Amino acid sequence: MENKIQKFKQLVEESDNIVFFGGAGVSTESGIPDFRSRDGLYNQEYKYPPEQILSHTFFIKNTEEFYKFYRKKMNSLKYEPNITHKKLAELEKEGKLKAIITQNIDGLHQKAGSKKVYELHGSVLRNYCMECNKFYDANYVFNSNKIPRCSCGGIIKPDVVLYEEGLNDDTLRKSIFAIQNADMLIVAGTSLTVQPASSLINYFRGRNLVLINKDATQYDYIANLVINESLGKVFSEI
Repeated sequence: MENKIQKFKQLVEESDNIVFFGGAGVSTESGIPDFRSRDGLYNQEYKYPPEQILSHTFFIKNTEEFYKFYRKKMNSLKYEPNITHKKLAELEKEGKLKAIITQNIDGLHQKAGSKKVYELHGSVLRNYCMECNKFYDANYVFNSNKIPRCSCGGIIKPDVVLYEEGLNDDTLRKSIFAIQNADMLIVAGTSLTVQPASSLINYFRGRNLVLINKDATQYDYIANLVINESLGKVFSEI
């Protein structure tokens, strides 16, 4: 494993157009639970299945129940960036890392100092009235009672991509462009099973594809380097 980490360090040093594509595993070391692991949100008991709660249909039909779950389980404001977030911000500052593409909605990359972050699934930090589109911050939503409402009376919806909703076209386009132009793509903390996000890896045409995840993925066979280790251990070596 140490040899693989040393190889990873070498590839980072030799690259000057790195793109990082991350999933829930990037934030678990900050204390935020993931979705599909044994202790993840999808394996916990709720009144309704989390996949159902986090759907567009459920939000529209059971808005108050949605917010009960959302306020309890999706509030990332109390969490802080971990070593991976911080090292990525440093690589961007050095000019090596050109973009972060994330499936996470917690805003921790920006909190660590990263500037160019493409949030495929949106962010809890942005919330908009469904009637007048007025912006509300996360504190307003997480500190609200029952259904958060706008001053106009409209329902406020988090700017997160729920099941049954499509990804933002502009974010997707910029993510694809970044991957296509990268000489190194680091894919980390994701099982690469959620579409269409996982298919973005197919746009990579660069020299080095590195997969860092505790478990194997369906794309391991095409990677130049696969590291089955915690992100914190790997990035603490950079």
